[in-house]
Amino acid sequence: MTEIMKKKKRIALVAHDNRKKDMIEWVSYNWKELAQHSLVGTGTTGRLVEETINQKCIENDAVPPEVTRLKSGPLGGDQQLGSMICEGLIDMVIFFWDPMQPQPHDVDVKALLRISVLYNIPTASNRSTADFLISSELFHKEYKPRIKDYSGYITRSIDME
Repeated sequence: MTEIMKKKKRIALVAHDNRKKDMIEWVSYNWKELAQHSLVGTGTTGRLVEETINQKCIENDAVPPEVTRLKSGPLGGDQQLGSMICEGLIDMVIFFWDPMQPQPHDVDVKALLRISVLYNIPTASNRSTADFLISSELFHKEYKPRIKDYSGYITRSIDME
């Protein structure tokens, strides 16, 4: 796992259906900041983010960022993203989730958020928090997060009787 977040971050962008419009508006507004980083998106959100940021870059004669598109959340995209976090391939998660709509993959969403906390990944679940993250002086700097040592858990004794 990467111990230091580099200046160029790997940012995951995820949004439930009722929050995709919010995500695209946020990406459109913050495209200059986001274009300096690598982006990862699940399903339709990944496609919409890529289309939006590419269009903004074309309009402003800028180089678009790399955008990695995963499967849709309910089809395994949340789990793919969780795996990437475990492997140290994600530095930040912006996840506009819908608290008013039950999701068929709620357990996957909970697991993704749990992994984000476990690996101390900055995670925004709404636009205000995403605004604070993207405007932080740490956003474009190297950063060394403190990762809790779970070796005691891994090496714990299990009673097999």
